[in-house]
Amino acid sequence: MLRKKAAIMEPIRVLLADDHETVREGLRAILNGDPAIAVVGEAGDGASAISSAETLRPDVVVMDITMPGLNGFQATQAIKKSCPDSDVVVLTRHNHQSYVHEFLRAGASGYVLKQSRSAELIRAVKAAAAGEKYIDPAAVPMNAETRIPRRSPSSPSSPSSPSSPSSPSSPSSMPALSPREEQVLRLVALGHSNKEIAANLGVSVKTIEAHKANAGQKLGLITRADVVRYAHVRGWLSDV
Repeated sequence: MLRKKAAIMEPIRVLLADDHETVREGLRAILNGDPAIAVVGEAGDGASAISSAETLRPDVVVMDITMPGLNGFQATQAIKKSCPDSDVVVLTRHNHQSYVHEFLRAGASGYVLKQSRSAELIRAVKAAAAGEKYIDPAAVPMNAETRIPRRSPSSPSSPSSPSSPSSPSSPSSMPALSPREEQVLRLVALGHSNKEIAANLGVSVKTIEAHKANAGQKLGLITRADVVRYAHVRGWLSDV
């Protein structure tokens, strides 16, 4: 369903969430430089982003990932729950496919790299306001869709129809971890060895290696550092 803002030509109201003031200043200048966009608020951490979104009800929230307190992933989940009409565009330096997957699962409408040209952010904001998803081409495999229209509840869809293939970046097509795979990844992120995890769970080391390999393949995680970063975004390490 197209957002009503597009129909009446009002500026797209944007909330900026980034813990660096200089970054927000630059983003504000970039976005306000487009007549179709107006920055209406700013937040320096995840909790402030949530409260500002609930107060301002922006069309789009431009969200950083790494922020003090609640991170961008947690803030995105909360905003999509309390402000379902506000879309979230993630703006980050983290170029990792697992991050794209998880933020789309959390309800984000866009994912843009800070390394990319400013035009990518503007495209993502406009796409989100128009009811579409936009993923920075630099953040996804070359064969992945970067612009995915949302289906309205009344629009018929047929998964088996050749005219409506499932997009590799669509939340419904993303690989989900099994409970055991997630349990193993959590323990890996906490620094446990395969042998320690196997002893803890009462299974063989080969079984743990298989779970790690399966989870890594699903999420694109290769090294332990990848797993730790992923765990941080998911909030698994917040109580450690």
